[in-house]
Amino acid sequence: MTTAYRPRRDNLWFARTRNYTIFVLRELTSVFVAWSIVFLLMFLDAVVGGSLPEFIALAGQPWMIAINVVALAATCFHAITFLNLAPKATVVRLDGWRVPAWMIQGGNHSLWLLVSAVIAYFVLRSP
Repeated sequence: MTTAYRPRRDNLWFARTRNYTIFVLRELTSVFVAWSIVFLLMFLDAVVGGSLPEFIALAGQPWMIAINVVALAATCFHAITFLNLAPKATVVRLDGWRVPAWMIQGGNHSLWLLVSAVIAYFVLRSP
């Protein structure tokens, strides 16, 4: 009985090329995107449930601020790399004309900045 040859796998295969490294980092930042969603749901639960002062006390802890700063940076990296990937994943044709990748990418980034500015306006405005 013979067994199939299986070459040894390198544990750092993704570190050999820049594209693979960015791909793996983007996949790892999904954990922080999930954390951001959980944190937002915790906030909404505190608002609806009436436990907002306890949530604010928890959110003001230094370790929670540190986690959220890292999560913000990771989420921005995830969003930027995802939006950069969008033109490669989708081909848009208008009346037979292929929309250039820079137009799709620019539109995605512009819309992202616009939505972020609107949200920042409502969150950061003084009462």
